[in-house]
Amino acid sequence: MSKVEIIVLNAEDARTAEAYGADRLELVSAMTEGGLTPSHGIMKTVVRSVKIPVMVMVRPHSFSFVYRKEEWEAIREDIKIIKELGAAGMVFGAIDDQQKVDFDMLSMVLEEAKGLSVTFHRAIDETNSLEAYHSLCQSPFKVDRILTSGGRPTVSEGLDSVKKMINVSQTSKDNPIIMPGSGLSVNNIEYIHNQLHAAEYHFGSAVRKDADFHNQINGDEIQKIKKILS
Repeated sequence: MSKVEIIVLNAEDARTAEAYGADRLELVSAMTEGGLTPSHGIMKTVVRSVKIPVMVMVRPHSFSFVYRKEEWEAIREDIKIIKELGAAGMVFGAIDDQQKVDFDMLSMVLEEAKGLSVTFHRAIDETNSLEAYHSLCQSPFKVDRILTSGGRPTVSEGLDSVKKMINVSQTSKDNPIIMPGSGLSVNNIEYIHNQLHAAEYHFGSAVRKDADFHNQINGDEIQKIKKILS
């Protein structure tokens, strides 16, 4: 059965998502900004409140996914805290001014993050996503998974690209897992799963009341998704 990852903002979200069947959590703050690094206190309370893996967003600003060397110190401190608090991993992505994966920054992050699971997030959708995925597969700097919508705003729109990426991922067990995310809901996951057969899926506002991050998680939606994927 495919794993289901749910975006959470606090300990209440985390407990609800776990209780209704989430396999893993992505902890973020400031969803109106596209998701930023949560506070130390939020990280601590969420990690302590659940038994399932918690992946913490590391994103110091919402201006872009381009990071300067001057921002490295802040990123490194966040990674240290994530490790100290016992989270399972982190979510990060960096591209350069040419819209290619920033392997200089990524290599520093992965060195600091040893022992953590690492997801490269939808920064990849700001690039030629299939080409970028090939470069990540071939790089000595390995991430565990890629969160992507195939270079389009939603998975439904980027379905062909996501399918190609999954096909590449299956050519080697060393290739990062492709985790489709963006626009997934109980209404389209059956069709999308029949097309992709992905091992993992990522859900955000669709499992909230009225599909709004200002509202609580609706556990019934998670259960429906889990049932479809089973």
